[in-house]
Amino acid sequence: MTLLGITLVAPLAGCLLLAFLGHRKAAGWLNIGASGVSFGASAALALDVFTGGPQLSAGKYFYIDAFNVYLVALTAFVGLTTAIFSRPYMRHEVERGRVTDRRMRLYHSMYQGFLFTMLLALSTNNLGILWVAMEAATLSTVLLVSLYRTPESIEAAWKYFVLCGVGIAQALFGTVLVYFAAEQHLGGEREDTLLWTVLHGAAANLDPAVLSLAFVFLLVGYGTKVGLVPLHNWLPDAHSEGPTPMSAVLSGLLLNVALYALVRLKMLVDASLHTSLAGYLMMGFGLVSFMVAGLFLHRQHDIKRMFSYSSIEHMGLMTYAFGLGGPLATFGALLHMTVHSLTKSAIFITVGYASQLAGTQRIDRIRGIIRTQPAIGWSLLIGTIAIAGFPPFGVFTSEFLLITATMKAWPWLAVPLLIGFGVAFAGLFRHLQPMVFGEPPAGQKPLHANMLPVMVHLVLVLWLGLSIPAFLARWFEQATVLISGASPL
Repeated sequence: MTLLGITLVAPLAGCLLLAFLGHRKAAGWLNIGASGVSFGASAALALDVFTGGPQLSAGKYFYIDAFNVYLVALTAFVGLTTAIFSRPYMRHEVERGRVTDRRMRLYHSMYQGFLFTMLLALSTNNLGILWVAMEAATLSTVLLVSLYRTPESIEAAWKYFVLCGVGIAQALFGTVLVYFAAEQHLGGEREDTLLWTVLHGAAANLDPAVLSLAFVFLLVGYGTKVGLVPLHNWLPDAHSEGPTPMSAVLSGLLLNVALYALVRLKMLVDASLHTSLAGYLMMGFGLVSFMVAGLFLHRQHDIKRMFSYSSIEHMGLMTYAFGLGGPLATFGALLHMTVHSLTKSAIFITVGYASQLAGTQRIDRIRGIIRTQPAIGWSLLIGTIAIAGFPPFGVFTSEFLLITATMKAWPWLAVPLLIGFGVAFAGLFRHLQPMVFGEPPAGQKPLHANMLPVMVHLVLVLWLGLSIPAFLARWFEQATVLISGASPL
């Protein structure tokens, strides 16, 4: 079996096995084991692609290059570390009576199913399978959002299902339009019309008018999954009402996968139109999302909702960067995808423990964490400093690259970007200070918290801020050349 096959089969097999065994105490270890096998295979696959170049499967239904292989490895890695956090966290939820054994079986099975759909979406060469995988990811996470079966969680799940269902329908229509454009040029009797490698090779000859219209629908459709304003309303509710491990992988991984789909399709449109229409649309949606989410940070009362708006802010920034284009902005966007995934998943793990410690997710009732349990308090503080873009963390490096690229291409847009950074910083730290340094409520007792995944993530983000390893820099450079057509160096 190939390395890609192992990467995909491990979570699929884990999903099926945990559907029967997910309620047992050993299920958490099985969840970790399946995630570990997938990550090991994805790391080996990434090394193969890094040294040997892109890989196309025998049936041409899977294609791995420098762009998606690093996202495959990142997805499998965060899936593994979140599974490690998930085991003791979800057992504590069972002890509190919030989750039954039957729902634990559903949780573990859907966790692996969710990882499988994301890895499938990243590795497929077929735009139709990409759409199916994104829809399957929606269905699996809907079940996770409603896991607690409270009225609020069920409402959040329905909102998620309806909004993302409408969005994914727009993406389907956009995919049909791409197929129509390809059929006009390639002929209707071919079976490979929706393969990205075929479309990319023929992109210059595809009908520009049809592809322009297709990209509008695809941007609305997949932009809903990215969380772009005004299509973002599902995301804060899904984060606040679902289990915390789901929030970590949702914010750190699913949003990346949806943005990946948009960038792949933008490459087709750019090659067909020879204009920056797709880039301008992405810049507009991204910048609006970045500014609006920063303002909404000030009005939050739920800690998970607050950090979900931070995710919208950063996804807007990445969308803007990919729309801006050029080697420097593209390199910065790829780096930002990585450091945001690592940092935000670490923050949500810490937020989960902070909520268990305080017995609530309300910001005004979470106080003095650093006094009651210093490991959780310091992790929340350092994670927030990192995601706010303070040096020397990797988020600062990627944001600095994006500001530099903006000043070169669109100097006047640097002003709203800098204002947005300041607004977001103020929104985060006006809530953080009392939660970390305030007076803890009487009777607040420490709990057992596995902070290893958090420490690993934050150390990696710090490392990427101080010095990007040579192999990773070359990796990002290869992906930058693939996306923008030019090297940043």
